[in-house]
Amino acid sequence: MLDGSSQGPGGGGPVESCPVNNPLASASLEGKRALITGSSRGIGADTARYFAEAGARVAINYRNKEARALKLVGEIEAAGGSAIAVGADLTDPSTVGPLREAVEKEFGGLDILVLNASGGMESNMGEDYAMRLNRDAQTEFLTAMLPLLGEGSRVVFVTSHQAHFIRTVETMPEYLPVALSKRAGEDELRSRIDELTAKGVEFVVVSGDMIEGTITATLLQRANPGAIEARKEAAGRLYNVGEFAAEVALAAVEPIPADHTRYVGDVSDFQSA
Repeated sequence: MLDGSSQGPGGGGPVESCPVNNPLASASLEGKRALITGSSRGIGADTARYFAEAGARVAINYRNKEARALKLVGEIEAAGGSAIAVGADLTDPSTVGPLREAVEKEFGGLDILVLNASGGMESNMGEDYAMRLNRDAQTEFLTAMLPLLGEGSRVVFVTSHQAHFIRTVETMPEYLPVALSKRAGEDELRSRIDELTAKGVEFVVVSGDMIEGTITATLLQRANPGAIEARKEAAGRLYNVGEFAAEVALAAVEPIPADHTRYVGDVSDFQSA
């Protein structure tokens, strides 16, 4: 998956999407509280919808698109769900603190934390932006949210095959800064598994291929025409935003694989390299 969020040029697509049936059983998340970073659109937004439809109270995080986040909250509430919008730029600690306070005030704690926000292909954000967002901000945000995560809670980190396997499989040059920083962020988070386990917090990585319909895929297509079609032909099929969000939602509740990694779609091209 070439990742998606409102923190960067990731999982775009209309806020009104959610093109697949909810994979979560009705009321299966009743009483649960979830926060999804970068969730005013795309993969994060559809994941939020699935959680809310299953009964969870959901915090929608956005960086600067408050109107879009509030629209999603309105849609969730109109459908009978419960949601709040919480703004924060994950690379700015001064905004993360107020987000944590707002979530604690509204929810009292968290049962599910989905680290979906990513980026790194933006212009005018500085050469180190990809590392600041995809590595540093991820572990710092986890540290900030850890006091809200209790026994039996779960952290889900969303990444791509292109990033997860970057040490053994080359990716498109245009995506390389994102892939390297996403893998670095994954490594930092994995280094904390023992710490999380001791606190009773579970951790899982969700890794997927390119996602059709995301802004990142569009940007890559512009920079490298034919790239998405070539990957689709090699993979056989690519997931769309709603389909991948369904896998992220399931990762929050299904048993965690022994290696803490949930692979979405075919990985033979990556594992055999």
